[in-house]
Amino acid sequence: MAIGLRLKFAGGTQEQYDAVHQSMGIDENPPPGLIFHSAGPIEDGWGVIDFWESREAFDSFLAGRLQPGLADLGDRAFQGPPDIKQFPVHHFTRP
Repeated sequence: MAIGLRLKFAGGTQEQYDAVHQSMGIDENPPPGLIFHSAGPIEDGWGVIDFWESREAFDSFLAGRLQPGLADLGDRAFQGPPDIKQFPVHHFTRP
């Protein structure tokens, strides 16, 4: 079953997001299981809304690409783990 994830990076900036996103090559090489990704500024930081085929697919991406990517970028990346909230997806449409 598909899931939705809301991630909040407290104090995060567009510059940090752009550095992380570019370094991982998400647009050129999307991770297996990713259905949809969006990101933008929120109050007190940076937010991400993702839809994934499963939590396992996200967790694999988190451990295999996101966490190593954050570590490699050091101060250019978000400076702490995100607050993550998961929600079930009843329906989505791919145009």
